[in-house]
Amino acid sequence: MTVPPRTASSAAVPIASAVEPALKVAPLELFLDLVFVFTVTQLTGSLAHHLTPGGLAQVMVMLALIWWMYDAFIWLTNAMPPSTHGRRGLLMLAMGAFLVISLSVPHAFQGSGAAFGWAYLAVVVLHTGMFGAAGVAPESVLRMGAANLALGGLVVTGGYLTGTVQLVFWTAAFAMQYVTQRAARLPAFRLRSDHFVERHGLIMIIAFGESVIAIGVGAGALGLGPSLIAVALLSLSVCVGLWWAYFGHDDDARAEHHMASLSDAERNRAAVLVYYLGHFGLLLGVLLFAAGVKAAVAHPGAASTLPQAAALSGGVALYLVVNAAIRRFFALRPNRARLLGAALVLAAVPLGASVSATDQVGAVAAVLAGVFGYEARRWSVGDFERD
Repeated sequence: MTVPPRTASSAAVPIASAVEPALKVAPLELFLDLVFVFTVTQLTGSLAHHLTPGGLAQVMVMLALIWWMYDAFIWLTNAMPPSTHGRRGLLMLAMGAFLVISLSVPHAFQGSGAAFGWAYLAVVVLHTGMFGAAGVAPESVLRMGAANLALGGLVVTGGYLTGTVQLVFWTAAFAMQYVTQRAARLPAFRLRSDHFVERHGLIMIIAFGESVIAIGVGAGALGLGPSLIAVALLSLSVCVGLWWAYFGHDDDARAEHHMASLSDAERNRAAVLVYYLGHFGLLLGVLLFAAGVKAAVAHPGAASTLPQAAALSGGVALYLVVNAAIRRFFALRPNRARLLGAALVLAAVPLGASVSATDQVGAVAAVLAGVFGYEARRWSVGDFERD
């Protein structure tokens, strides 16, 4: 993710002020998200077929790399809305490169790594070039572009390797993201809170949609009987719970208000900690849940394997813990019930592994209903600032 420092000569970086009109998400950005939907589906499918520690590590690294550059384009459109044909054309080229990355995900560690790497490098070049073409100071573009190009070089090189060595190279590329953050001089950039928060909220809705897709994929050609309907509705209830955790108390609007009140340096640090790292955790949680629920719906009356049951509960638990951490960062309350809920969700793993997938999904749905029902009864809307 590269972000240009603010310069007096750069008209490409809008300066927020009290009189500046709101910056809303452009339709082209939503169009670009269609590819991210496919990316999430591909990552979920890869995880569902390789529910092992090694498979999880591979999916985590791929998600981290893809999310880094996808989030970079959110920063980019925050600074330079796609309001000209030139910018729109370049974003569509990036859309094509992201599509190639997504297509290569299932076999990225079994022969498609080179395609993944070169498409990834194309995304980096396009991203850097858009800043350069917009009149951003050449020194800034070179500094940040060099860091991201080095990252992309590691991804390309790793793509020609296999096994553990490939994973090491791509993990090193993940670590390079810290260097890019330092090179970007984040405190000098003025981020638009309204667009940025809205954009990430839309990304989460896409992720929740993948969970719904997983229900349908898991059902496949099964006959529509009571057991399938029950597990499908219970799985949807869990999806609703994940949505509620993020949006149920207008947390997105409250986060936007909090972000807008911060200084440039504080806001940009929050953007990295909460909206890159934090949302990486949220997305990973949804991926794990979706992989687990796909198996649960496919065999509703049977016990799941331990990895499948662990993915289902572990994904929800991870999501709740990260969600509570994000809310704590923004001084949003309450959070304790969510942390307790995460522990109870994990306790449902033996239920799925020894009794049935439907029982496990039902238990997870009941925990989420209990957590948010307790919050609603214990605190009124105006009291959600204290714990």
